Amino acid sequence: MHHMTLTELAKGLKAGDFSSRELTTSLLDRIERLDGEINSFVTVTRDQALAAADTADQARAKGESRPLAGLPLAIKDIFCTQGIRTSCGSKMLDNFQAPYNATVVEKLRAAGMISLGKTNMDEFAMGSSNENSFYGPVKNPWDRTAVPGGSSGGSAAAVAAGFAPAALGTDTGGSIRQPAAFCGITGLKPTYGRVSRYGMVAFASSLDQGGPMARSAEDCAHLLGAIAGHDLRDSTSVARVVPDYLAELDAPLDGLKIGLPKEYFGDGLDAEVESAIREAIRVYESLGAKVCEVSLPHTHLAVPAYYVIAPAEASSNLSRYDGVRFGHRCDNPVDLEDLYKRSRAEGFGDEVKRRILIGTHTLSEGFFDAYYRKAQQVRRLIRQDFMDAFEEVDVLMGPAAPTPAFDLGAKKDPVSMYLQDIYTIAINLAGIPGISVPAGFAGKRPIGLQILGQHFAEGQLLNVAHQFQQATDWHRRHPTDQETT
Repeated sequence: MHHMTLTELAKGLKAGDFSSRELTTSLLDRIERLDGEINSFVTVTRDQALAAADTADQARAKGESRPLAGLPLAIKDIFCTQGIRTSCGSKMLDNFQAPYNATVVEKLRAAGMISLGKTNMDEFAMGSSNENSFYGPVKNPWDRTAVPGGSSGGSAAAVAAGFAPAALGTDTGGSIRQPAAFCGITGLKPTYGRVSRYGMVAFASSLDQGGPMARSAEDCAHLLGAIAGHDLRDSTSVARVVPDYLAELDAPLDGLKIGLPKEYFGDGLDAEVESAIREAIRVYESLGAKVCEVSLPHTHLAVPAYYVIAPAEASSNLSRYDGVRFGHRCDNPVDLEDLYKRSRAEGFGDEVKRRILIGTHTLSEGFFDAYYRKAQQVRRLIRQDFMDAFEEVDVLMGPAAPTPAFDLGAKKDPVSMYLQDIYTIAINLAGIPGISVPAGFAGKRPIGLQILGQHFAEGQLLNVAHQFQQATDWHRRHPTDQETT
């Protein structure tokens, strides 16, 4: 069962091939047996999961079951879960138990889904490799010498390793799409405002967005339908009707106009990645799509603009962790200033400290206009690039990352790590949706194809991704070595 898709598992439960308890027990046992090597979970909630599975089985026996009821998933440890540790991969919140549930957690529970536990992540979602966690790095199930990507690396690794058929992740600058690409799964970053951020611990509030990670686009369609929608508790949530994402999946692609941004195929792109992406484009041409080159001329400014805006917002958001109200508190502070300084110095890791310092500097008097305001002006230009491109084409395609997964410990220089997000960051700055789907391998390390659409065009993206997965089998491959089966 551990390599079945969410859709296949739903059919199996409905047919009575197995119970939710049998499925949940099988996955929990697999996590206990194998995750010591992968390190994808921070917290496993066995007792709560089995109780929820029994509840789902009882409802099904009474004929009261819902489409997703009884299906397990993993939740990134950035979403608040009442009475269960929400650590954000940080020592700062190692002892924090949220007094409420995030909206997406409430929605999934209302749908009858079962949380297996909370997944590892880069601390406060700051990272592209899942090496910045207080709980240690996550390993890529395809190659344990490689990173799984970040910051949602635990969620991606859990799905790839067969620990969960699906997971929730968050994406601030590519943190769903890049680990999905590195781990050979499907990951969708919705339009900003499509999914509530209430109860999702903030990194950069104008960029963060939660979304589904699973084996297939069809699975992501199921999950997005469950978690999307307006939320009065989130002022950035958009009051817009949620369509039936499953209804659009089988639409033919005849006449679809695909744009290939020339900036995504230049220097720095690995040759094997480019070859796999261009082969995927040929698959789309065989399905009736038309391909042309487009330009996103401000792409080269995306990384510097992002690394001004995101740290600025992070420095503000993380100021609440002061050792007073919740989170880590230093021992025996001599006064309030000592409490603040030592609690934050002990509780935050190096990358988080680095970004707080950058953000505080860019927001300081004398630098705000030169850095933060200018970065926001560049952000507007980047958004307009996408709007202009979508005047000519329906979707954009390119690589999700410039290379396959890199080795653990390979990128000591922060700037080289930041450049891993060159193809994903602009999408968050523009607020548009994007999805990464498996499209090949470089050796035994997966490669992801990124597909981008207009605001609130998730249905079209899922349709385009699903049709590719109907014509290929990359998403059905899974690690088979080193006891991951």
